[in-house]
Amino acid sequence: MNLENFSISQLRELQDQVKKQLKIKEQKDINDARAQILEIAQRAGVSLRDLVGNGAPAKVKQTVAVKYRHPTDPALQWSGRGRQPKWVKEWLESGKNIEEAGI
Repeated sequence: MNLENFSISQLRELQDQVKKQLKIKEQKDINDARAQILEIAQRAGVSLRDLVGNGAPAKVKQTVAVKYRHPTDPALQWSGRGRQPKWVKEWLESGKNIEEAGI
């Protein structure tokens, strides 16, 4: 097809037709993929709820080991990550080395 001979209005009409056809084909591909996924899940004995879940994988929160502990109050702890707690700031401001509070 030689597009050079088309008028602007003909090219715009063709563009509109292409956009419509793309949407139709994309939706068909999505529907076909969905059908294939459901068929595989059924064969595997997996429910749609188990397959999809709530839409996002659960994040696993990892705890970080305590690296520093206040010498006189063991309840005051710090992993060494993030903002320094108030007791660490006070400790450092008093001229003490953070390694003295290390575990």
